[in-house]
Amino acid sequence: MPEGDTVWLTASRLHKGLSGRQLTVSDFRVPAMATVDLRGRTVTEVLARGKHVLARIDDDLTLHSHLRMDGSWYLSRTGGRPPRRHPDHLIRALLGNAEWLATGYRVHDLRLLARADEARVVGHLGPDLLGPDWDADQAAANLRRDPAAAIGEALLDQRNLAGIGNMYKCEVLFMERVHPWTRVDDVPGLAELVATCHRVLRANRDHPEQSTTGFTERGRQHWVYERSGQPCLRCRTPVRRADQGAPPRARGTYWCPTCQPEPARRAGGDDQPASRR
Repeated sequence: MPEGDTVWLTASRLHKGLSGRQLTVSDFRVPAMATVDLRGRTVTEVLARGKHVLARIDDDLTLHSHLRMDGSWYLSRTGGRPPRRHPDHLIRALLGNAEWLATGYRVHDLRLLARADEARVVGHLGPDLLGPDWDADQAAANLRRDPAAAIGEALLDQRNLAGIGNMYKCEVLFMERVHPWTRVDDVPGLAELVATCHRVLRANRDHPEQSTTGFTERGRQHWVYERSGQPCLRCRTPVRRADQGAPPRARGTYWCPTCQPEPARRAGGDDQPASRR
């Protein structure tokens, strides 16, 4: 699933290409929007809200989309072919003007709604880590609402704070030396952990490369994520992996058993999956 910084960069690029310009291309390839035609309207702004993309259009309308696990928007010059990163039959939306064409591949939850109704699709989200409403104290308070939850699962709950995905979950917990199955109320520095979430997303939001280590070379960008069985970059202990969460929302979780020691009591009792390389 795209992380919040990827969605923020997507919205930023769409904003630069579409905002302030009149639409000359409007093509939606999902049944619910087959008759929608936005040609002649002007895009006023495009912004990210957590992992949602909101394209605001004149007449107080908003086009909503969600990238989920596999969605993406690409921007290309009008008149040229859209990027051939995916086959054409996966295109769900085309929006364009005299200069730029935005192509939405496998974007989900496409809907046109009144701007006053945006809360219907994003009102449940917690403070946005990359948004103007970011509130670290509120995010920490939201996490504490379920003190017995595993911190790894709590960070992925967008109702607590919006924008964290599985990769940043694993990396932030390593950076803060917190085991993923630690109960929220046993995390010894929740405010610092929330601050680290904010810092790493802001550090990566302006470019497609995602690094938590400070290095951009392949294989050195991440401390533990997708490094199962490899030596920890801090202590050389083999990194472990286990699924966390109930199916179908279980996520492969990575941690160092030395840098992130197992807590005295694990969230959910003793029925957590056994760690493995």
